[in-house]
Amino acid sequence: MCLDRGLPCIRQLLITESEKKMKNKAYPYYELTQIRDLKDLLAGKAETQPDEVAFYYPEEEQVIRKTYGDLYNDVNALGTWMFQKKLRGRNLAIIGENSYEWIVTFFAAILGGNVAVAIDKGLPEDELLNLLRKGDANTVFISETFKDKVKKKSGRKIFGFDEFEDMLKEGRELIAKGKNDFLRYELDPDKTAAILFTSGTSGTSKGVELTNRNITFEINQTCKLFRLEGSVVAVLPFHHAFGLVVGILMVLNHGTSAYINKSLKKVKKDMQDFGPQTMFLVPLFVEFFHRQIWSEIRKRGKEKAFRALMQSTNLLLKMGIDVRKKTYASIHEAFGGRLEYIICGGAPLDSKYVKEFRTWGIEILNGYGTTECSPCTAVNRPHHHLDGSVGQLVPGIDVRVSDDGEIQFRGDLVMKGYYMDEEATEEVLKDGWYRTGDLGYVTKDGFIVLTGREKNLIILSNGENISPEELEMDLARDDAVAEVLVYEEQSKIVAEIYPDEEHRGNLAYFEKLKDKVNKGRPLYKQIVRVKLRDEEFIKNASMKIVRKKNIFPDQTLGEEREE
Repeated sequence: MCLDRGLPCIRQLLITESEKKMKNKAYPYYELTQIRDLKDLLAGKAETQPDEVAFYYPEEEQVIRKTYGDLYNDVNALGTWMFQKKLRGRNLAIIGENSYEWIVTFFAAILGGNVAVAIDKGLPEDELLNLLRKGDANTVFISETFKDKVKKKSGRKIFGFDEFEDMLKEGRELIAKGKNDFLRYELDPDKTAAILFTSGTSGTSKGVELTNRNITFEINQTCKLFRLEGSVVAVLPFHHAFGLVVGILMVLNHGTSAYINKSLKKVKKDMQDFGPQTMFLVPLFVEFFHRQIWSEIRKRGKEKAFRALMQSTNLLLKMGIDVRKKTYASIHEAFGGRLEYIICGGAPLDSKYVKEFRTWGIEILNGYGTTECSPCTAVNRPHHHLDGSVGQLVPGIDVRVSDDGEIQFRGDLVMKGYYMDEEATEEVLKDGWYRTGDLGYVTKDGFIVLTGREKNLIILSNGENISPEELEMDLARDDAVAEVLVYEEQSKIVAEIYPDEEHRGNLAYFEKLKDKVNKGRPLYKQIVRVKLRDEEFIKNASMKIVRKKNIFPDQTLGEEREE
């Protein structure tokens, strides 16, 4: 059985000595039992490890444990209840904070042939109702917190998570009476299983149809690149593909435990209490943790000494001596004491974070994907990684780079299409190839490197094309920059910055930073104007900045420079 606080299950294979000594080079894929579908995933774990804990979550003043046997039985009970309520072949919306109820509802909907329509609970009421219409969902499962956003007068059937135990009880009673239609239901691999809405940084959300085949392929193939050997704290929202498919379904496939974080305000406490081995995060979290670490070091006046210590650590590593866990014990304790890996995706991450966390003894493995690809298409591996890349291709899929530099994918993880939007589907799917809109290249060793976003390109009047991400990354390397967005305004390149608390309103500092970033760049690539924000940028569900100009009033720092 699993030990407490997220230690690996004894039954699992530990990293071999040969792996520990392995240099940064290609090595064989990890081998796991291939699942046929999500029903096979749950049934298999319930059979082989029924008493091991699948989920921990807080409830009032205690922590609840749910085993793999509990999960399987609860999904069957809720699914049987759904069948009794004639909820078959429908689009069922799920709205709420991360919770065990959310996960069970998702499984029960899909395993009974319904379509799970996952919707961001944080959306304004009008937008939330609009996505319910887009997703053709007339039945809603929702947490008590957000019930007011979905009015009963809308004509939709609403079931609250506060009724969850009653649903399960009724479902169990039906099973005891021989009602087994749900248990016998066979999944169609090419039927739409879920609709997940894109959280693009511009434009309107589109409903991505993922089939049973898409999700199953994604789990089977991506798990070959990384072997999870301990527990996780599930932080990313379940309505987002990364948080759901990678952060939950793949964890279950590995047979380990997840602690469900219900509030971002408690992330630090949850990590310290539970001690995860791996975290699945977007760059915003990594950057936040990084700032906190360095802020504490500077408060103690130890920055110079600490950087010297990091240099010594890296020198020792080159000599084969690893003292990182002892040397940086306080950093490890802040993450619960057991954190080894952060799988990071959803947006670009500067390689400086990867290098510094590695020095401290925590490996960040950058990955890449889109909701339209279920979502993961590439990830760096524990013993084969390239800093600055987003990793190597998921086995069994194809990648190509178009003549204009766009990354494109083909394979069983590519979506069925956008729900009820044939025109939008045809724009991105050509002969089975999904057009990502991201620019980049593939190295000779098979690593994918991104250079920008096609739709974000700044095209100046002289015909020059500029990728704003390049400038944003250079600016963001300065700790005084909490958030930044670069765009074109009146044929000038503008950098809009939300500073950290210490540097807000500091004109001289950001003018110097602008000059530093501009140094050595051709004139057409230089930032002309800097704007300072008083508030954070608006972000989407992936915690990426929404690319809309001047969302909030801002203060201009410096005048436009004449060249």
